[in-house]
Amino acid sequence: MVLGLVVALATGCGAATGGGGANGDSAAEEPSGPPALEFTPEGGATDVSPVDDIGVKALNAELTEVTMTNSSGEEVAGDLAEDAASWAVGEPLGYGKTYRIVAKATGGDGRTLTESSEFTTLTPESLTYVSMNPLDGQTVGVGQPLAFYFSEDAPAPNKERAEKAIEINTEPAVEGAFYWFDDREVHWRPENYWKSGTKISIDVNVYGKNLGNGVYGEEDRSATVRIGDRVILRADGQSHRMKVEVNGEVERTLPVSLGRPSFPSHNGTHVVMRKHDSYLMDSTTYGLGLDEGGYRTRVKWAVRISNGGEFLHAAPWSVADQGERNVSHGCINMSLADAKWVYDLVKKGDVVEVTNSGGDQLASWDGFGDWQIPWSEWTAGNR
Repeated sequence: MVLGLVVALATGCGAATGGGGANGDSAAEEPSGPPALEFTPEGGATDVSPVDDIGVKALNAELTEVTMTNSSGEEVAGDLAEDAASWAVGEPLGYGKTYRIVAKATGGDGRTLTESSEFTTLTPESLTYVSMNPLDGQTVGVGQPLAFYFSEDAPAPNKERAEKAIEINTEPAVEGAFYWFDDREVHWRPENYWKSGTKISIDVNVYGKNLGNGVYGEEDRSATVRIGDRVILRADGQSHRMKVEVNGEVERTLPVSLGRPSFPSHNGTHVVMRKHDSYLMDSTTYGLGLDEGGYRTRVKWAVRISNGGEFLHAAPWSVADQGERNVSHGCINMSLADAKWVYDLVKKGDVVEVTNSGGDQLASWDGFGDWQIPWSEWTAGNR
């Protein structure tokens, strides 16, 4: 019995020994190597994009302090990871600047180290600024395209690179595409009019991006835009009437006068661009002199629907013709009361569809004539 007890104890001790020690679960992990610091980019690097991944990693160590400064000695913000294994820059850097990172770390073996690194960001040949329409916070109509304009004081960007730098997200999701009107102007729209209530988030991420031809973005832009009520005005040059639809319901049918046969309004889909409670109509701006039957007249409640000079506006002088015949120089004339009602109703991006005017189709480049372009052609991009 004594012998059996001794054997059992020995066996128990042997089992305990086998489950611990250097190979057991409770063993402390040894560092796989000496502590080290790894900088990104490497020290001495030049032509670094200011939006690249920039920071430092600790190998077999924990970072205890990281300081990054610019050439003026000002500190640059950064973020230390929770495990203290890495640090990353927390703000965009400048173009053509030199930066210095000093990092301190403590290794698993207790050793400490301090290292530094310097690098220089790139200096662009040219900078482009991207303007856009609509702007942040605006509520626009169902016909509003998203328009982006690259500044004239720099070479035109590479179109594919420019498109990749513009991120558009919508709620609900909608398929859309870019179309270039020239080397610096690109629009984005869906196949059909927007759905009311759609939220659009726009991020123009061009800063630090090589857009081709030596061009980099001057700064990023962002906007949140909402699509408002579905407002569509349908002006018919034969009936001399304009139906005003709001969210699918006809609110009113107004007597109007479109362009006379010698100055017909353009057929097709127009989009409201801007509004003026008072506006000077001047035919000389599009080449029709005052001695050639032109005019210079101030009107009320003017709503621009093309760059070519087409407006919705009050025309008290033609009330007798409204609903009967077309007598304007291309605009859609209404009475003072009707023009004021329309002016108060419409917003940028609302749609004005003109039919049977006797004129040509509105050019796609005139104002926001985007909807004149068939979807199959639009999706080709005109690159």
